[in-house]
Amino acid sequence: MAIWLTENSKIIVQGITGSEGTKHTLRMLASGAKVVGGVNPRKAGTVHEGLPVFASVAEAMASTGADVSVIFVPPAFTKDAVKEAIDAGIPLAVVITEGVPIHDTTEFWAYAVAKGNKTRIIGPNCPGIASPGASN
Repeated sequence: MAIWLTENSKIIVQGITGSEGTKHTLRMLASGAKVVGGVNPRKAGTVHEGLPVFASVAEAMASTGADVSVIFVPPAFTKDAVKEAIDAGIPLAVVITEGVPIHDTTEFWAYAVAKGNKTRIIGPNCPGIASPGASN
């Protein structure tokens, strides 16, 4: 079994300034994980919980050497966040967001395949299931 996340991994958090991103970033830091920054285009250039906030995954990777992104963005924005991580070439994307539409999940997975499978995707957590009669 391969181990994709180690004590040497440098982690960025997409959605670091939101409530879930903040809560889990603090937990990761308390556990000793090497969280090196976060991504929120609207808050780029600021510091959140002592960590720099970048405009993009690519910028965060270039500045910090990050090799893992943990994604805590709302379900409606998850597909774009994962695609951004793929485009930046992050080796590992951990999608924590719950309720991501299954169609979005299959779309970003297919996108990763089309880009050469350079980004391993774990997640998302609890895919969104449409209620009867609704389209997903």
